[in-house]
Amino acid sequence: MPHRKVLWIGGPPGAGKTTVARLLARRHGLRWYNADAHTWEHRDRAIAAGHPQAIRWEALSREERWSAPEAELLAMSLHHERGRMILDDLHALPAAPLIIAEGTPITPSVVGAGGRAVWLLPSAEVQRTRLTERDLPPGPLTLYRSLVGEIGAQVAEYGARKLVVDGHDSVTETAGAVEKLFAEALAAGPVAVTARERGGLLRYANRATVRQYEAFFARPWSHGDTRTTVLPFACECGRPDCEADVELSVADFPPPPDDALSPPLLAPGHRLSPASSAGPA
Repeated sequence: MPHRKVLWIGGPPGAGKTTVARLLARRHGLRWYNADAHTWEHRDRAIAAGHPQAIRWEALSREERWSAPEAELLAMSLHHERGRMILDDLHALPAAPLIIAEGTPITPSVVGAGGRAVWLLPSAEVQRTRLTERDLPPGPLTLYRSLVGEIGAQVAEYGARKLVVDGHDSVTETAGAVEKLFAEALAAGPVAVTARERGGLLRYANRATVRQYEAFFARPWSHGDTRTTVLPFACECGRPDCEADVELSVADFPPPPDDALSPPLLAPGHRLSPASSAGPA
């Protein structure tokens, strides 16, 4: 079990988990594990294991898939199954530095309710506003609302630590509140120190996003492609205060291998320190 090397951020869609985790990872030199980036990898794993709901979801048309009853939508989302897959993923990662893992499938029943975990729970008003802003079709909207109730109920059942997102604080302020909750663990480390180490962690997170979209577009029913899909990738300069992104199509992201000879992805005007000019580790 990887609990001792992981900081956990759970919560329903739209709670701000990804933004907070990404900011803290860059600020403190942590490995950021984004559960969303492993969605299709987990689905392929479930299909290979013969999971009936994963197989059914792939076989249905988009209209059939999203018109299913709420209970079936939740089952086909693999919300409960993916928690264990996340544990397996994290167990396979290096012991250092600390990992900050975030995602909807991270629940108290999977990771416990200890001091290294927090759940961001939007207030009813924030939930309504953020889901409306996403302009979701009825099916996904039903699933997201179901996840809000499911996660909130489990956090209450386990007495897990929660942070209510009521819309009054900025993202930076919410990240600061989470940072205070994790202060002891962050001080104990270990964390990445050099720009090269930190840049390598950012390449890891960027690569996970690339693989997410490659796996999605490989599906026969998907629409779009890696050439026309443009995303904000994290600048890999490794500076603790850097929050810059680089807009790039998925297809144009630097190819593997992600080793010391691979040039870092840098925002305009950014560079690695001279001692780290070889690029991401």
